[in-house]
Amino acid sequence: MRSRAPKQLLLAFLGEFVLDRHSDPLRASVILEVLEGAGVAAPAARSTLDRMSSRGLLHRYRRGREIEFELTPEAEAVLCEGGQRVRQSDPFTPHGGGWTLVTFTLPEGQRILRHRLRATLTWAGFAPLRDGLWLAPGEVDMAAVLEPLQVDLPAGALTAFRARELPGFSMAESVRAAWDVEAIRAAHLAFIDTWGRAGVTDGSPNPISARTMLVADWLALLRADPRLPREFMDPDWPADRSFAVYRARHDELDGPAAEAFARLVGGGGFAPGGGRRLAVLPRHVVNA
Repeated sequence: MRSRAPKQLLLAFLGEFVLDRHSDPLRASVILEVLEGAGVAAPAARSTLDRMSSRGLLHRYRRGREIEFELTPEAEAVLCEGGQRVRQSDPFTPHGGGWTLVTFTLPEGQRILRHRLRATLTWAGFAPLRDGLWLAPGEVDMAAVLEPLQVDLPAGALTAFRARELPGFSMAESVRAAWDVEAIRAAHLAFIDTWGRAGVTDGSPNPISARTMLVADWLALLRADPRLPREFMDPDWPADRSFAVYRARHDELDGPAAEAFARLVGGGGFAPGGGRRLAVLPRHVVNA
């Protein structure tokens, strides 16, 4: 079983089984059992829930002797954005031609905002080409990319523009300078090695945990691959194989995981509509 961050597993679980699918409260035992099946010990799972609350991804409420956790709007936005990318039919193909370039400057005192901006750009497929200049393949919707940061981002802090390659000035060297192409290939091959066999669950007997791990690994791969144009890749580029593997394993696990989740939560199953979602946790889970 691969090592995975508890927070990424929890977000994958919430996105797959809770957001817009399950309207009933979740007991602590449900969350702990799923994460334990994904290789996360109970103390680490409890600590992750507490940190997510402290960082504004979960609201924490008291109800009698229990504590309830509710997804914040920020968490819902993160899960919705990740879900849109997960469900795409061409996740490794750039949108449109050419390149999108971004340059930005932020005061030294805004290190946290700078880190958030860099993380946001990386998720959108950008990489630093040289000091102060970031590059992404295709036509990136910058308004959508920056929407979560608009309240905090100072006016004029960022400039974005689109460009096309000029004859005689190949982008191949720039692509290799901005991205570690071999590391991206290795990420694809590692995903295929883990999930490429029919029926594989990466060692977990729990189909909910297996599907959670699959989605967490897929999201990590989507972060690693910026949708580079295939003209810069070799003919054996593994992105298409990764996508086929993901779809095959997700389809295999869909039914068993849904049935197991319904049994685990007492037969509630999935709700077709949306709305806010709660995770109900005993007091000791939060304070551990």
